[in-house]
Amino acid sequence: MERKKIIKFGIDWAAILALILCFVAFTAIKGSAFMSQSNMVNILRAMAITTVFGIAATITMAPDGFDMSAGTLGSCSAYAFVSSYLWFGQSLFMSIIITIVTTLVLYQLTMFLILVCKIPDMLATCALMFVHQGLGQWYIGGGAVSTGMRTPWNAEPVRIALSDSFSAIGRAPWIIIIMLGCVLAAYIFLDYTKFGRYLYAMGGNKEAAKLSGIDIKKYRYVAGMITAVFIAIGGILVSSRGSSAQVMCCDNYLMPALAAVFVGRTVGGAEKPNALGTMIGSMLVSTLENGLTICAVPFFVLPAVKGAVLALALIAAYAYKRE
Repeated sequence: MERKKIIKFGIDWAAILALILCFVAFTAIKGSAFMSQSNMVNILRAMAITTVFGIAATITMAPDGFDMSAGTLGSCSAYAFVSSYLWFGQSLFMSIIITIVTTLVLYQLTMFLILVCKIPDMLATCALMFVHQGLGQWYIGGGAVSTGMRTPWNAEPVRIALSDSFSAIGRAPWIIIIMLGCVLAAYIFLDYTKFGRYLYAMGGNKEAAKLSGIDIKKYRYVAGMITAVFIAIGGILVSSRGSSAQVMCCDNYLMPALAAVFVGRTVGGAEKPNALGTMIGSMLVSTLENGLTICAVPFFVLPAVKGAVLALALIAAYAYKRE
């Protein structure tokens, strides 16, 4: 019995222990090069976008949903954000609003396939990955949306440069503040509101939740709309950080975000997607990547490390899952 308790404790707090071990190991190897204030800011900045996309996945997975199209939809959001600002000369605030509304509109198709057509989440969103890629690249004409480039219809953009306020969104400290704001908002929503409790009830046992009077479709739709808002924020951060919207610029954030969610659901024995756990999972992935880069590990090894983290998180999440 004691042995099982020790194993359970190790699994429940594995992410925290691994994070501490990473800091100790990389500090021992590289010293101040790793533990410097500037590098700590680098880690926080690097994890910010992954965390925001992870929060989007957390909201989706709370009611037992799953979204494989968050990265491609995030790219569409980035196209909408930069094009609104550069091509059409909208203000920064209005560009943000247009981006969020565009993402919400595009997410209606996701909800239609899942709630009306009753297609399983993973199959529906896998199909939509290609739809988003096609629509996005059609809109931008197959090229990037950036300064110095004409529009796909060969017109001069209204603006020829990005303002400092546009670029500031993707830099410290604003990118870190936005990340923390998203985590706090999701934490309060999931843990301290009726909507959040209903989503967790649906994730625990959908049939029981339905029999208890919860409108399954309504709250799944609410979760989808909130997910879309966080995806839009992720797209905004990516394009602001890169000062452009490159082709498929957000696609590569999907797997690290999912890894963060699966790592986070094991923290403290939560056994469910949660905002604070997702942030810890994202920090673990970013710290590993940052430390290995400083240690001059070849860049092509890093995806294998991320895959290993995800595999270990899945083992921790399901190997000792309560019956």
